[in-house]
Amino acid sequence: MNDKILEWAIKIQSIAQAGLTYGRDIYDKERYGELRDIAAEMIADRTDIPVVKIRNLFCNESGYQTPKVDTRAAIFNGGKILLAHENNGTWSLPGGWCDVDQSAASNVIKEVKEETGLDVSAEKLIAVQDWRLHNVRNYAYGVIKIFVLCNAIGGAFKNNIETTETKYFGREELPGNLANEKNSEEQIKMCFEAYENENWETKFD
Repeated sequence: MNDKILEWAIKIQSIAQAGLTYGRDIYDKERYGELRDIAAEMIADRTDIPVVKIRNLFCNESGYQTPKVDTRAAIFNGGKILLAHENNGTWSLPGGWCDVDQSAASNVIKEVKEETGLDVSAEKLIAVQDWRLHNVRNYAYGVIKIFVLCNAIGGAFKNNIETTETKYFGREELPGNLANEKNSEEQIKMCFEAYENENWETKFD
């Protein structure tokens, strides 16, 4: 979905939603609603996703539109990094959307437990990145990705609805079928660099 037309459509939708939230004139609100509908149709046309699904995705939201936050854990053992094998066959760093009642640290701890069964401590902020600059995009909204270096302190893998197994990989052993919307090879190797460098400075876009 790295497509300029899609970027414009998402921007139009964002402006329309802000107008619907803060606009006072009923005629302006009607125009903003039309703009949001047009943006949804543009995205549907470029992605072959039904326009009804696109509308349900973001046209039912209210308030000023902001990016979603995704937290990812970098857990190492013997110089290798832990990846989770997802139900769709791809591999990713454990993590997920940040819940409204969680901080970045507590969310990454919670997600690791749910997906891997491990208990971890959140030790260091590796990076805060805008996925438009680093990832394949498959959502019609912005995503801020937070990578956290974690230490495993207990637990073991348990069957769950999201992942089928976990495995540690060396820097040159990464699987080819990464979930690139969640973590690119470049981002995983960045985590290796942070793990190996005691003086690592947080990267941010």
